[in-house]
Amino acid sequence: MMLELAKEPNANAPKPLQNQTESIWRNRTFIAVFSSYSMSLLGNTFHSIAINLWVLQTTGSAKLMSIVLITHLVISMLFGSFAGTLADRTDRRTLMWITDVIRFVLVAAIAVLIYLPNIPFIYIVLLTAMVAFAGVFRTPALQASLIEIVGKEQLTQAVGAINISDNIIRISGFALGGIAVAAFGGAFAIAIDAATFLLSAVLLLFAGKFPFSAVRDSGKPQTSFKEDLAAGFRYVWQDSFARAAVILLPLVMFFFLSTFMLIQVMAVQVWQAKPFVFGLMEACIPLGYVAGSILIMRLDKRLKGRGKWIIGTMILMGPLFIAISLMPSAFMALPLILLVGFLFSFSTTIIFIVLRVAIEPSMQGRVFGLIGALTSVAPPIGLAVFSTLSDLYGPAIIISISGSALLIIGCFAYINMKAMRSFN
Repeated sequence: MMLELAKEPNANAPKPLQNQTESIWRNRTFIAVFSSYSMSLLGNTFHSIAINLWVLQTTGSAKLMSIVLITHLVISMLFGSFAGTLADRTDRRTLMWITDVIRFVLVAAIAVLIYLPNIPFIYIVLLTAMVAFAGVFRTPALQASLIEIVGKEQLTQAVGAINISDNIIRISGFALGGIAVAAFGGAFAIAIDAATFLLSAVLLLFAGKFPFSAVRDSGKPQTSFKEDLAAGFRYVWQDSFARAAVILLPLVMFFFLSTFMLIQVMAVQVWQAKPFVFGLMEACIPLGYVAGSILIMRLDKRLKGRGKWIIGTMILMGPLFIAISLMPSAFMALPLILLVGFLFSFSTTIIFIVLRVAIEPSMQGRVFGLIGALTSVAPPIGLAVFSTLSDLYGPAIIISISGSALLIIGCFAYINMKAMRSFN
């Protein structure tokens, strides 16, 4: 039978831990969860770069490195919806804590194996796959818990803070991972990575019990995992807002990340940018994203018509990509690239905020799990397609075509996705 969910919070259910008049930085649970997320993300980025560098240093094979990357991709794609369903059926804090502990043990084992001589590469691949599998379950559990940790009044602040942390840590994590491998070797670097997962688990213990208002109706028969999984897909298909979000987010990721890769190619092949200018270009996207997130946090409730902002910024990125393709130099393209990062923040940060408001708490794990699966597979496909076309026709024309496609898709979404457009 379909899972029947209570429409109103149970009287005995825990209440949101956030006092609506206080800052999120006075909320002990949020601080602990935020710190845990940051540590876990640092571990993810650190692990990725450390493993890849170790593979290249020890084998010199880009093919073997790609096997590790593909393993992560396939697992995220296959198990995202299952992870989201589990996040809606179990205690989310416990799920997050368990995944961190499992990853600590697995990554520590990888560090030991790398330290030992003549270990078959397949062992590293299998353990890496298990690390990726455990990590898939953490993301929807966190995403679905956030609104009930901070409440609707502080949701914008919380999502903005997490997105800013996300950008800073992804950049610093890759840099620190590379430095650690170069300075201490792969085994020691991966041991540091394991420690970040352990610290993340400890921080979750300090967070205390998460509230969860979407309780089961004790008078209704309990449903199976399979029924809950199917219910999640039906919910996304039938709810016009959830359906629009599941379509738009992967599309934005597909075009944005693929096109930015081509901009990098253009900087080297066409503009022949000097290293300093290339470094500035690389910094423009995260700087623009952080600036956009800070502005969203400052505006908060004054930001009206949020659905229009989501689609509108997506539409505006199209002409900017076209303009970038026409720039005569990388230096002249820098302000446009910075603006693209700013708009990308609006088109993604706001949608993650309104998703938590518009989607039933009992379904958020499944919705975020499905989004995570789709957004994990969309960028690699885009990179493969765009890089192939770039080799055939040059990066400038493909950037221009990508911008035109994004503009058309955005206009189509504005006309046809009324649930998204009209969300305030």
